[in-house]
Amino acid sequence: MNFQKISRLRGEITVPGDKSISHRAVMFGALAKGRTGITGFLRGADCLSTISCFRQLGISIEEGADKIVVEGKGLHGLQAPADVLDTGNSGTTTRLISGILAGQKFTSVLNGDASIQKRPMKRIMTPLSQMGASIRSLNGNDCAPLEITGSPLRGISYLSPVASAQVKSAVLLAGLYADGETSVTEPAVSRNHTELMLKSFGADVRSEGLRAVIQPEPALYGMDILVPGDISSAAYFISAGALVPDAEILIRNVGINPTRDGILRAAKAMGADITLLNEKNTGEPVADLLIKSSTLHGITIGGDIIPTLIDELPVIAVMAAAAGGTTTIKDAAELKVKESDRIAVMTENLSAMGCDITATEDGMIIHGGKPLHGAVIDSHSDHRIAMSFAVAAMIADGETTIRDADCVRISYPGFYRDLEMLCVT
Repeated sequence: MNFQKISRLRGEITVPGDKSISHRAVMFGALAKGRTGITGFLRGADCLSTISCFRQLGISIEEGADKIVVEGKGLHGLQAPADVLDTGNSGTTTRLISGILAGQKFTSVLNGDASIQKRPMKRIMTPLSQMGASIRSLNGNDCAPLEITGSPLRGISYLSPVASAQVKSAVLLAGLYADGETSVTEPAVSRNHTELMLKSFGADVRSEGLRAVIQPEPALYGMDILVPGDISSAAYFISAGALVPDAEILIRNVGINPTRDGILRAAKAMGADITLLNEKNTGEPVADLLIKSSTLHGITIGGDIIPTLIDELPVIAVMAAAAGGTTTIKDAAELKVKESDRIAVMTENLSAMGCDITATEDGMIIHGGKPLHGAVIDSHSDHRIAMSFAVAAMIADGETTIRDADCVRISYPGFYRDLEMLCVT
């Protein structure tokens, strides 16, 4: 797909529903008693993988035009799947469902695409095994495919070496089936959608600083869920609005959960003109975001903010390429084990566009302010890479070609349509 430099962006958009919340709404709805109605569900490939897996586990899920309806069967209502559970490209599906399957009374096998078969699963296998789960990597490399045989589980206090909502959630979900209290302590706070939503469904779960604690065998009841717009999807329009010379974009109803809002804090620190309007809280805090053209400068990004913007770091790197001065991204080694090695891929592609960028073990050093030029970009089938370079192309001289640009269907099927809608000639 080819892209050209533009000079003006104007308009109002609503980004798709939050991917993390959409996944969890289906999963927790399946474990609850009764009906859960989900409005604003993200119909991207990853979340559809979650629906497919739970249908195979015996859950009735109806996909209407405006709402997903999940007929939950309670904590112990899942059935043994007749075939391998295909999680597609979704690390969230793979890791969270592992925690649920660990407490069942049947054996199941999880597998996904080539990317999933390379992503590290030992990070969930270790704590789940400590709880008494029978979980093994069928290829012996600590990656999918995973075979999980449900077992009696014991509550543990787990000290996680990484700040990962997927790891935390897998352990907490297994904790629903344990014989006592289960807790997870992280080195930094990761996104807390699991804790917030499980509590809404009726679970006894609480957060204590870096520690999340859950009690076993709660009675969960179906509920209506309104999924806010995904701040990770909004990030590309935040960046485009700040970078394009004549831009003003209003993004409606975006989730601004403080465990996810690092993109707002980092962009504002770089000098981005962002105003929050119509703030409210409907279980998750939301707001409209008004973004205007800005003059950006380099900053250092590291430490506890990293878990709150890990998925947005690729497009932050694009902002840094255009910003004056140097931006240092550190403490972000987690980027290496996403859908692609995002440190290597961002360095490779931004260098091809003329950016002065150096990869480090845990991030990047970007000397910004040099004009970018068009190039052939390899997305490595990573949706966040493709969307980031669609933004970079807007400020690059000449034509930019993105290979496998359609991989955005993973999280934002209508991304290019929405981008084009804002382009004013």
